[in-house]
Amino acid sequence: MEFRHLGKSGLVVSEISYGNWITHGSQVEEDAAVACVRAALDEGITTFDTADVYARGRAEEVLGKALKGERRDGLEILSKVYWPMGRGRNDRGLSRKHIMRGVEDTLRRLGTDYLDVYQAHRFDYHTPLEETLRAFDDLVRQGKVCYIGVSEWRAEEIERALHHADTLGLDRIVSNQPQYNMLWRVIESEVVPVCEREGIGQIVWSPIAQGVLTGKYQPGQAPPEGSRATDESGGYFIDRFLQDRTLLERVQGLGSLAAEAGLTPAQLAVAWVLNNPNVSSAIIGASRPEQVRDNAGAAGVRLEPELLSRIDDMLGDSVRRDPSLTVSPAQRP
Repeated sequence: MEFRHLGKSGLVVSEISYGNWITHGSQVEEDAAVACVRAALDEGITTFDTADVYARGRAEEVLGKALKGERRDGLEILSKVYWPMGRGRNDRGLSRKHIMRGVEDTLRRLGTDYLDVYQAHRFDYHTPLEETLRAFDDLVRQGKVCYIGVSEWRAEEIERALHHADTLGLDRIVSNQPQYNMLWRVIESEVVPVCEREGIGQIVWSPIAQGVLTGKYQPGQAPPEGSRATDESGGYFIDRFLQDRTLLERVQGLGSLAAEAGLTPAQLAVAWVLNNPNVSSAIIGASRPEQVRDNAGAAGVRLEPELLSRIDDMLGDSVRRDPSLTVSPAQRP
C-alpha cells in the first residue's frame, strides 16, 4: 500500500480507502462485511470511510465491530453528517444541534472516542455557514474530531467556507469527498483548481462507477443479481450510466486497455483516479474479500500519458464534465 497526505494537512491516509456505503448493514451479511474489512487491513489499507446515514447507523456499527481490537492510532476513520437520522425537524442538516448530537451517536456506534475526519455530507442552504463551521471547530477543540471535511460541495461553497474560517479564526476544511471516475469528471474544471490552491485533498468515492467500469454491466442485459445496480440505496447514481447503451458499449473496450497494462478493469479505474495529484485517496467498496484484494492492486500504479489518452478517446463524449451536476438539496431532505 502507498500513502499520501490529505491535502496539505499533516494527516497521512492510505492511497486506497475502504468504504461501506451500500454494503454494510444492507447489501451483505455482517460476517461478509467483517471479512471485507479484514481483507482491507491485510492489504495495508488504514483509512476507513462511513456515514451515519448508511443503513441508518448500521454501517457504522458493523465497521466499529470489524475494527475492534485494531490499534486505533494506526487507523484513520472518517464519517459524515447531514442526511436525516430520524423524523424530528432537527434530525437532519448541518445545524449545531444536529452536528453535536450526530457526532456523539457516530462515536458510540463506531466504538471510538474520536474521528480523524468529520465531513459535512452535503451543503445545507438552511443553516448559516458560520454556525456549521463553529460547531465543527468546537468538536476539534474538544478532541472528538481531528480534521474537518466536506462531501459533494461546489467550488464556490468550499471558497465561502474557507473565507468564513479565515475571517473567524476557525479550523479550515482539509478534504472534499466527491464522486469521481473516468465517466464522472465534474470536479475537474472548478473544484479541483480551488482545492489545489487551498491545500484541500480529494477523497473520492465511486472510482469504478459502482462497478460499471469493470465491464460487468452488459448493454441491453439485466444487471447481475446482487450487484450494486440491484440495491435501491444507490440506484439513482448508477442508473445514469446504465441507461446509456453507448456508454456501456464503450466501457467494454476498456478491458483490452487494462490487459495491455497488466491490470484488471477495476485496477485500471482506481489507478486512473489516483493519477490525479489532487486525489489523496480513492474509496473502494466490496461485498467479497477478493474484490478488496483486486482493487487494492491499483495502489502505487502510475499510468502512462499514452494510455490516458487512449482511455479518453475510447470514452469520448460519454464522459460527464458539467460542474453544475454537483448538487445539494435545495430543501433539507
